[in-house]
Amino acid sequence: MDKNSILAFVLMTLVFIGFSYFNRPTQEQIEAQQRYVDSINNVQAQLKEKEAQIQAEAFKPIFSEEDTDSMKMIKSTERYGEFASGAFGANETVTLQNNLIRVDLSTLGAEVKKVTLKDYVDYKKDTLVLFSENENQFSIDLPTVSNRTLKTTDLKFKIASKTDSSVTFSLLTNNGGSLDYIYTLPSNSYMLDFDIRMNNLSNVLSDKSSLVANWKMDVPQHEKGRKFEGRYAQMYYYTLDDGIDYLSETSNDETKLSDPLRWIAFKDQYFSSILIADKEFSSSDLSSKVAKDLSKYLKQYEASIKIPCEGDNSTIGMRYFFGPNHYKLLKSYDEGLSGDQKLYLKRIVPLGAAIFRWVNQIFTIPMFNFLGGFISNYGIIILIMTFVVKLIIFPLTYKSYLSTAKMRVLKPQIDEINARIPAENQSERSQATMELYSKAGVNPMGGCLPMLLQMPILIALFYFFPNAIELRGQSFLWAEDLSTYDAIISWNKDLWLIGDHISLFCLLMTITNFIYTKINMATTDTGQMNQMPIMKYMMYFMPVMFLFIFNDYSSGLSYYYFISLLITIIQTFVIRKYFVDEEKLLKKIQENQKKPMKKGTWLSRIEEMQKQSQAMMEQQRKQQQGK
Repeated sequence: MDKNSILAFVLMTLVFIGFSYFNRPTQEQIEAQQRYVDSINNVQAQLKEKEAQIQAEAFKPIFSEEDTDSMKMIKSTERYGEFASGAFGANETVTLQNNLIRVDLSTLGAEVKKVTLKDYVDYKKDTLVLFSENENQFSIDLPTVSNRTLKTTDLKFKIASKTDSSVTFSLLTNNGGSLDYIYTLPSNSYMLDFDIRMNNLSNVLSDKSSLVANWKMDVPQHEKGRKFEGRYAQMYYYTLDDGIDYLSETSNDETKLSDPLRWIAFKDQYFSSILIADKEFSSSDLSSKVAKDLSKYLKQYEASIKIPCEGDNSTIGMRYFFGPNHYKLLKSYDEGLSGDQKLYLKRIVPLGAAIFRWVNQIFTIPMFNFLGGFISNYGIIILIMTFVVKLIIFPLTYKSYLSTAKMRVLKPQIDEINARIPAENQSERSQATMELYSKAGVNPMGGCLPMLLQMPILIALFYFFPNAIELRGQSFLWAEDLSTYDAIISWNKDLWLIGDHISLFCLLMTITNFIYTKINMATTDTGQMNQMPIMKYMMYFMPVMFLFIFNDYSSGLSYYYFISLLITIIQTFVIRKYFVDEEKLLKKIQENQKKPMKKGTWLSRIEEMQKQSQAMMEQQRKQQQGK
């Protein structure tokens, strides 16, 4: 790292510190913000109460006890026209379940009202409810020839047939037609088949070419770390033309899509509700809103979907996926399918972009699944994976240390050059330094390149661990759940930067990183640190910053970094003691300096370019003096 890089790093860090300090909220601002949040929550509560009253009024029986059958028909026809039968019947619940999930459906709107995942629990240790009544709504607009636009959520369907694994709801018309919803839940599956069948509706609906569906969901909090969970709650969608895309996970976002879609996913960190078309959705308007901090919800998703129809007496095939964001499970839905038929649901698991995702798919996940096949403790699995990764990149670690050792033994000669050539002649000083490197056979970038080659694996693991649902609920040592933070100290109020707790694995990682930084500075210092003493303190500042950055992250990730840094420290001592003898290294470098410099090396080319540049500058200087 040269002086300019160090200076830039110092300035950026100082700007960050200054910005954070001078922009931190005052106590009055915090209290004002709390009052604002409270008022917003009160308004939202009032609006929800008013909305509930409106819905209750809409669902209230439209006829009184004194009404005759003929009067009931008149009133129902006035409100619902061709679908007057939707005013009659009880609001019943039908349950379909297998060994994995339980799905509760209502005759009111014939929609899914509640989904329970039997194999999972939430952060309160209760059986995980993906969503419950009033948190999910799926409605289809019915434009009729009598100039009404009805919503299926306002109409009561009849139970036409039911088995242990399927149910058919029917909404009858006054001419003998019907709109049927058919739900089928296979055994041992998170997929719920959902078919819409149109029977003799040609004289009822004004638009028979498509249906417009509105799907809304308030996503409840399922994990202990709300902020961390919110970072991974996101709406994904798959267009047939452009592939996988998503809305922002950190801010309100919306998009209008005219391209055909295959599926839309309302995603949480570890669980998703996905609506999949057997063929396609012709278009969709999508919206994602971030819920308030004090709300029990993370996101509010909404999708207005246009579903093409093939005419009367046709069936629209769809599926719901209600289940975990398990990479292996989601990938299995593409087995045996051709390219056009594949769903690519596995892409909703964020494993990083480009090369990082490839590293996770080809290296990390197979090794993780392999170890999980015969080891039940995921803390041990992470430990083994860390050893394997460090073993693989050990040659790069060794090359990096060897390069810094070469630079260190050359320090006296570099100091001699700096003493001999004034700082004003920077070009001449750089040329002399490069000539020294070239004769000694030392690559000044040799310590950086191996580190850069390690980055794809390190960054890939940064994406992998927070999204590995296998870690959810798995304990190790003092950490009760490796998928969330392991608080050793907690308090009741959020503090600036740190939050309401301190995670022990994160604290250990910070301490280990501090020690590693101290060792690394001692082994790589070539004199520049003495010229800029403040840099020493700034290098120690970064490990402390990691405490604030990773405090909310999963303990599994902090545990991995802690072990990785610990192994790196041990490797550094082993390499220094048993692999690199600096006295022998200096003798070898001195022998290289006696040999004629090889032409064609990149160092010699750089040196030649510097000489040419210096010659041109000298020539320009003489020309200016001549004028």
